[in-house]
Amino acid sequence: MSMAQTVRYTLLSIRDLLLSFGPFVLLAVVLLALAYWWLNPTPPKRVTLATGPAQSAYDEFGKRYQKALAAYGIEVVLIPTEGSSANLQMLRDGKADLGFVQGGTSGAPQTAPDGSQANEDSGIESLGSLFVEPVWLFYQQASAKKITATAALNALKQFEGLKVNVGTPGSGVPLLMSKLLEANRVEPKLLQLSRLEQTPATVAFLGSEIDALVFASAPESLMVQMLLQTPGVKLLDFAQSEAYARRFPFLTPAVLPRGVVDLAGDLPPQDVRLVASTTALLTRDTTHPALLQLFSQAARNLHGGAGWFNRAGDFPNAQHTEYPLAKEAERMMKNGPPLLQRYLSFWAANLVERMWLALGIIIAILLPLSRIVPPLYEFRIRSRVFRWYGQLRNIEDKLDDPIEPPATAAQRNADLAAQLDALDAKAGKINVPLSYADELYSLRNNIRLVRSKVSG
Repeated sequence: MSMAQTVRYTLLSIRDLLLSFGPFVLLAVVLLALAYWWLNPTPPKRVTLATGPAQSAYDEFGKRYQKALAAYGIEVVLIPTEGSSANLQMLRDGKADLGFVQGGTSGAPQTAPDGSQANEDSGIESLGSLFVEPVWLFYQQASAKKITATAALNALKQFEGLKVNVGTPGSGVPLLMSKLLEANRVEPKLLQLSRLEQTPATVAFLGSEIDALVFASAPESLMVQMLLQTPGVKLLDFAQSEAYARRFPFLTPAVLPRGVVDLAGDLPPQDVRLVASTTALLTRDTTHPALLQLFSQAARNLHGGAGWFNRAGDFPNAQHTEYPLAKEAERMMKNGPPLLQRYLSFWAANLVERMWLALGIIIAILLPLSRIVPPLYEFRIRSRVFRWYGQLRNIEDKLDDPIEPPATAAQRNADLAAQLDALDAKAGKINVPLSYADELYSLRNNIRLVRSKVSG
């Protein structure tokens, strides 16, 4: 056999094998397509994050998350808001995918008897507590001198009669302050309350138009940093910080250490006791899991270091979480980044991670079905030969049929011999792999056998 014939028969075998595998491969592709559609493993390239006012800590952290996810090709659209309460409302309304929300902004979600959330916060999840937000109550030293000779205030009741800005309703600070004032039996009407935004409030405060202003913000806030170093501005020392934390579960005592703002300038000149809430990154349960995984990784990198009120590794955590913890955040806190992302790109690792279970199910389905491929291949090859046996049998049967006049036996046999010649010629053109050549030669021998009967 020549090399060309060998190649021809080899290619023929490969073609038949591929055609036999065709339905099997088609089924696998269909199942993969269905699994991809159902699991939706590829996250969207755009996500919205509700932050806060300009120059606030929320705004600053939003920019950091934006930069972190840009490295993965994800566009984080920052939505400036009035603050925590506005962010929570945007999540409830489905106008943002994620948002920074301060503890105590809303009551904890109510749970129905069947374990489901029964109120407007149903469907909201947490990626964990990220940082503490102390209540910064700054006051003018000149205003404090009218109240006490030391010009140092340490109780909310001492602010009666003063002009105090508590921020806009969307910031969540007015709600927090109303709870603190109520606990101190201070009637809001005894204070001259205003609700200006951060920037105009700070300008009015520095211009002595108001006596005090309240922020609830991380120390990264530029406004907080500036006011801590402004001469004539004092920070309220919450002498009962431990008691506040016992009364309000969303609050925790915090201490601003002496000199932490400016070691050289010894600012503050003594430890300042504060109360602080923890801020969490909340999301909706409809946000793509891969995006939550990326945000959880970014949270670990951005908030895991040491700060004024925490040691390295304290955040993010699941403490003081008023909403269910998302599975992706829980896995990140326990195990760190997924193993595959250490060796593959995010997109490839995410695809494998989201599809591996579906791939396992598909393989479990296809393995038993794959057993039909060899019999199907064998049937396909042998059918090329066997389908001619019907015609051969028909020719042989005609030998026993009665001869209708005016035909003669010789004419009939000549006609059958011609049919056998045509059948033999067709058999000579059948192409089968060499391993099935015996089937072809058997057909041609049987043709000769019938020809001998016709000739005899």
